[in-house]
Amino acid sequence: MTRQFNFKPFGIPAMRATKAASLKHPIGLTTSALMLATLLAVLALSLLTPRLSWAADCPALLNHQFKRLQDEAPQNLCQYSGKVTLVVNTASYCGFTSQYEGLEKLYAKYKDKGLVVLGFPSNDFSQEPDDNKKIADFCFNTYGVKFPMFSKTSVKGKEANPLFAALVKAGAKEPGWNFYKYLIDREGKLAGSYNSMTRPDDKSFVAALEKALAAP
Repeated sequence: MTRQFNFKPFGIPAMRATKAASLKHPIGLTTSALMLATLLAVLALSLLTPRLSWAADCPALLNHQFKRLQDEAPQNLCQYSGKVTLVVNTASYCGFTSQYEGLEKLYAKYKDKGLVVLGFPSNDFSQEPDDNKKIADFCFNTYGVKFPMFSKTSVKGKEANPLFAALVKAGAKEPGWNFYKYLIDREGKLAGSYNSMTRPDDKSFVAALEKALAAP
């Protein structure tokens, strides 16, 4: 009967094997743990890169952050760089509130061509007393609004939020009532401002919007 022996390495090979098995990073991580940590760091950086790109290419007029209406999650407007942006101050209890429907139709028709509508509810004219959740429910359930909406804010005077203050600084007239409209071109420059009486389907307004969309 032949006996089999299992020989364990000894001497220098044994020392090398033991050292490899217990190899640690100077801060105490094993090699496999270090590789995992590196992988996670690379993944985090890849997720952050688009935001860094936004910051690098973002026009000053859009370089602002606001809370989303439905859940108050922070949103940087730099994500809309390169699009034609239509900024509107809104209210739920206004004679112009039905313009939500027209704005949503514009968004649905032109979003694939680069249009984004941004709604900013405001009680500056005492016609938006509701909280964010009620405003969000009203917009969706009554008018089917799907374009981005942001938390209730001030849009005029010393309390105006940074975007509306920047629009006025760029040459626009501050809102005199609800549903003023501000058109920003693909380069992030003010392309036009329109008062409440300008309906979303107004021919001259739509022409200006289409001209902005056609620009490279």
